[in-house]
Amino acid sequence: MRTAALRRCLAPVLPAVPRPPSRRLCGRQPGGTETAAAAARKITENAKKSLASLKRENPRLEPTLAIIQARNDHLIQEISKNFAEEVGLRVIHICLPEGSNKDEIINEIMRLNEDPNVQGLALDLPESLCSSKVLNAVKPEKDVDGLSDVNLGRLVRGDAYDCLVPPTVCAVMELLEDLGGKKVLLVGASGAVGAALQCMLQREGATTLSCRWKAPELQTKLNHADVVIVGSTKPDDVPVSWIKPGTTIINCSRDLVSEKQNYGQQNNHAAENAVGSLAIAMRMQNMVKNTERWIQSQQYRKWDLRCLKLQLLSPVPSDIEISRAQSPKAVDVLAKEIGLLTDEVEIYGQTKAKVRLSLLERLKDQPDGKYVLVAGITPTPLGEGKSTVTIGLVQALTAHLNINSFACLRQPSQGPTFGVKGGAAGGGYAQVIPMEEFNLHLTGDIHAITAANNLLAAAIDARILHENTQSDKALYNRLVPVVNGVRGFSAIQLARLRRLGISKTDPGTLTEEEINKFARLDIDPSTITWQRVVDTNDRFLRKITVGQANTEKGFVRQAQFDIAVASEIMAILALTTSLQDMKERLGKMVVANDKKGEPITAEDLGVTGALAVLMKDAIKPTLMQTLEGTPVFVHAGPFANIAHGNSSVLADKIALKLVGEKGFVVTEAGFGADIGMEKFFNIKCRASGLVPSVVVLVATVRALKMHGGGPNVTAGAPLKKEYTEENLQLVADGCCNLQKQIQITQLFGVPVVVALNVFKTDSPAEIDLVCKIAKQSGAFDAVPCDHWSAGGRGAVKLAQAVERAANQKNSFKYLYSLELPIVEKIRIIAQKVYGAQDIELSPTAQSQVDRYTRQGFGNLPICMAKTHLSLSHQPERKGVPTGFILPISDVRASIGAGFIYPLVGTMSTMPGLPTRPCFYDIDLDPITEQVKGLF
Repeated sequence: MRTAALRRCLAPVLPAVPRPPSRRLCGRQPGGTETAAAAARKITENAKKSLASLKRENPRLEPTLAIIQARNDHLIQEISKNFAEEVGLRVIHICLPEGSNKDEIINEIMRLNEDPNVQGLALDLPESLCSSKVLNAVKPEKDVDGLSDVNLGRLVRGDAYDCLVPPTVCAVMELLEDLGGKKVLLVGASGAVGAALQCMLQREGATTLSCRWKAPELQTKLNHADVVIVGSTKPDDVPVSWIKPGTTIINCSRDLVSEKQNYGQQNNHAAENAVGSLAIAMRMQNMVKNTERWIQSQQYRKWDLRCLKLQLLSPVPSDIEISRAQSPKAVDVLAKEIGLLTDEVEIYGQTKAKVRLSLLERLKDQPDGKYVLVAGITPTPLGEGKSTVTIGLVQALTAHLNINSFACLRQPSQGPTFGVKGGAAGGGYAQVIPMEEFNLHLTGDIHAITAANNLLAAAIDARILHENTQSDKALYNRLVPVVNGVRGFSAIQLARLRRLGISKTDPGTLTEEEINKFARLDIDPSTITWQRVVDTNDRFLRKITVGQANTEKGFVRQAQFDIAVASEIMAILALTTSLQDMKERLGKMVVANDKKGEPITAEDLGVTGALAVLMKDAIKPTLMQTLEGTPVFVHAGPFANIAHGNSSVLADKIALKLVGEKGFVVTEAGFGADIGMEKFFNIKCRASGLVPSVVVLVATVRALKMHGGGPNVTAGAPLKKEYTEENLQLVADGCCNLQKQIQITQLFGVPVVVALNVFKTDSPAEIDLVCKIAKQSGAFDAVPCDHWSAGGRGAVKLAQAVERAANQKNSFKYLYSLELPIVEKIRIIAQKVYGAQDIELSPTAQSQVDRYTRQGFGNLPICMAKTHLSLSHQPERKGVPTGFILPISDVRASIGAGFIYPLVGTMSTMPGLPTRPCFYDIDLDPITEQVKGLF
C-alpha cells in the first residue's frame, strides 16, 4: 500500500489511481526487485498519462531533460533514455570527461540554466563532485532531482506543492511502509539526499539515525535497526553479520544501477539494486511535474507590484533632486513583479533591463489591455508636459487605483538634452527614474542606430568608388573571392542574383553580361538620399563635402549629416514587429537610384545582415520605472516633426500583454495632435494593427494664452506677465486651438479626454474655463491635473476619466485609404488636419512623387515633415490659421520604414545649438560621480 509520503512525492501531477493490494516489504522472497519494477512501471504509466494530457493542452510542448554526467555510463544513459521515451520526454545527456572538475561542471550547468529549451536539469555525478556549490548551481525551477537548498528548504517546511522530492528518496519511500515506531539507520547517506530522507522518514513516524561506515558505533546501530538505508558503497571490512536478521535493507547509493552489492543473509529483506530503476522512474515523474510548473510559469501572472512612496516637498525641488531622492527598486525585482520570466530579461546595471521578444510568443493568447494615447495641443517652445502627464497617469492608475498600467515612452535624443529643451523623463513628481540614465545613453540604442546608419552610408560611397576604378572582372573577383580554394556566393549575393533573374549558383558559370549586372549597381550620386547621422545638435554639418582626400581619387560630392533620431533606421525600430520584420525592412531601405532611375536598396549593397547584427539588441525595449515604482518601457525615439514621433510598436505590444485584459498601456505621440497623433493613427496603428481606446489631449493655460494672442514664448527667457497673471479673455480666445485638436481627434473616431496640466500661476477661473470649453467642444471629459507637484495622486481624477472613456464605444478609422494617389493623401492631411485651403508642390516634389509612384511606392502612408509650432507651415501663426496654401518643397521616401515623407516649407533634419545651450549647467561631481544640472 502506498504511504502518505509517497502520495506527497507524486502529488499533484499523478491522477488518482486505485490503491494496489497490500504487499510485503521489499526483499528476496517474492523479491524486492520485482516489486520495485512493478512500482516503476506504474509510476511510468501515470507519468505518461499526465504528460499526454499536458501535450493535448499544449500541442507544441516538447519537454526536455538534460542530464550531466562526469563519465560516459552507457547503462544509466540507456535506462534513462528508455524511461524517458516511454513517458514521452526528450532527454539529452551531456557526458563530460571523467576527470572534469567542479568548475567545469558548474559552467555546463550555467549554460543549461539559460537554455530556454531545457525545462529540467539532473546530475549523475560521483559523490566527490556533488558539493553544495555544484548542487546549488542548478536553477531551482529546473532542479528535477530536488537537491538544491531552495528545494530542500521547501521540503523541510512541508511545501509539498512547491518542492520536488529527490527521486532516490521517493524510491526509498515507495519500498517502505508501516514505518511508525521503527528505527531507521542511514549509513553513508549524507548531504542533500540524507537530509531529505531523514525528513520524509520522520514524517512517517520513524526514528532515524545516521552513521558513517567508519564510525566505531556502526555495529551497535546496525544491530538495533529495523531498516537500514545504504547511501554509499559498503566497505569490505564491514561484515553483513552486523545486520540483525529480518532487517529491511535499501541500497540507494549513487552507483545504484551499475553496481552490484550483496548483503548476504537470507533472512534479511534486502532490496538489492531495486532503488536504481525506480529512482529513474521517479526522476521522470519529477520531470513531468516540473513541466507542469513550467507551463504554469509561462502563462500570464497577476502582478504583485510594490509601489514606492513619495516624499512630497514644497516648493517642488528640481527634477534631478527629486529623482535622486527616490530609491528605485532593483530592475530584476520590478521585472518579477510584473510577470516577466528570468530568461526574458537582460539586466543593464541596477535600474535598466532589456526585455526579450520571446515574451510575445509566450503570452500570444493573453488578451490585450486598453491602449491610451497621450497627445497635445500645438505647444509653446517650452513643451506642455505630455511626458509628465503620461507618467502621472500611470502612477495614478497603478499606485493609487490598483490598476495594472505601463507607460511607453520614446528614448530622448542627446541633441535636445544638451541643447535647449532638456531631457524627456517627465518632471516634478511624475518622472522616469533614474532620470540621468534615462536621458544619457540609456542602453545604447541610439548609438547602435548611428553605427548602422553610418555603416550603410560608408558602403554607398565605397561602392561608387570601387565601381568607378575597377573593370567588371576585377570588381567581380573581389566581390566573390576564392577562400581556401573555394569560390562561392554569400547568402545575400545569391538573393541579389535571384532578384536579377539569374538562377546560377556557381560563380564560375556567369556570363560577362551577368557579371556586369551582378557586380555593378551604377549608383547615380546625385540621387543619394542616405545621409550620415550623429546624435548631437551640430548646425555646421547641415551641408558638407565628402571625398576630398587624394585616396578617394577625385570622387567628391556634397552631402549632409542628420540628427541620429531622424535616421530611417530609427523609424524602422519604432515600427517593426519582429526581428525578421526588422531585417526585411532594413533590406528594403532605398538609398539612391541607379543611372536608369531604378531604386538601390541596402539589400543591393549587401549590408542587410550586418545592419541587423548591429540592431539585434536595440530591438528589445528597455524596462525602467516611475518615481512610484510602476513600470515603463523606453524604446525608440523618432522626432515627430521630421519623422513619425512615436515610441515602438514592440514596446506597446509587450506592455499590452503584460498589463492583462483590464490593464492600461499609455503611450505618447510627439508635439501636437496634428503631428504626432495623426502619424500614430495613420502610420503606427497600420503597422501594429492595434486599436487605441482613448486619447488624452494635454493642454496648458500658458499655451492657450499664446494661441489667444499672447506675446511670444521663448525658451530660456522669462515669461511675460500675461502668462503669470489671470487673463480669461486670452484663455478663451486661445481655446480655438484646443477645439481644433479635439476635432482632429474626432476624425479618427476615438474618445478624447482633455488633461489640463496645471501650473502654479493658473487661476481657478482659468482652469474652470478651459475644462468647460473642452467639454462643450466634444471632449468626453476635461480634468485639471497637478501630478507635477503631487505625483500619481494628482492625476487620479484623470485616471478615472480615462478608465470611463476607455469603456465607451470606439469607432476608430483611418483618415485616408492607402490606395489613393500620393498627392491626394497629402491634400487630405493638409485640409482636414491642418486646415489648409490646398497644397502646392514644387517641381522637385512633383518629380519625386512621379518617381515613387512609378517605382511602386504609391500605396504607402504619409509622414508629413512640418513645424510643430503651428497648425500651418509658418511657426509664427498661432491659434487656428485658415486660408493658407501648404507648400510641399520636396518629397522623400522611407521605404523600409514604410512611408512617404513630404517636406513642408523649409524643414531642417539637423537642429543647431542656441547661444546658451543646456550644457552650461551640466556637470559631474568627481567625488560622488553624480550628474548635475540635467532637467
